[in-house]
Amino acid sequence: MEINYDQLPDHYVYSQEVIEFVTVVAETCLFLERAGQSTKTEFVDKATKILPLLYLKTVLLEQPQHLLDGFTEQFVSEEDYNYVNNQIQNVLGSDDTYLDTFHTEMQYSEMPVAATISENLTDIYQEIKNLAGNYQTGETEVMNDALADCMEAFWEHWGQKTLSALQALHAIKRNRNTEEEDYCG
Repeated sequence: MEINYDQLPDHYVYSQEVIEFVTVVAETCLFLERAGQSTKTEFVDKATKILPLLYLKTVLLEQPQHLLDGFTEQFVSEEDYNYVNNQIQNVLGSDDTYLDTFHTEMQYSEMPVAATISENLTDIYQEIKNLAGNYQTGETEVMNDALADCMEAFWEHWGQKTLSALQALHAIKRNRNTEEEDYCG
């Protein structure tokens, strides 16, 4: 379906770059919500494709200013968070845990801190799912503020979580490819 941007209201939340970002957000949410339907190989392959796209579409955006006083609605419940987290944990199994040298607690430790891909991806999910929920209201000011909140959270924490999870997923994929080469060769 092709979007005619000339027929959309004249506001940043309806711009091509924002709509492309929200489209990737929706695809990422759906992917993470359905993680349990994938094999580990399928999950890692898809994650190593969609996470860089999500990161790229985010960094291409401008930071909008808040238009409303107050907070945007939060759509991810604790149950939703735990469900997505458990789905990812179950798919990745022992590969879920990795050593994160960029973790905020690293400044207090001489040793790398153990982190999990599942927690990083679920934290990302929470931020982008809240954005998606607010976008579905169709109210320009709410959409704007949800985008502003999501962008602020990206620069504060979920951008780094995306890169950390991607690095760990890359290692899983690399190790799988190396094992396949050793087996075939």
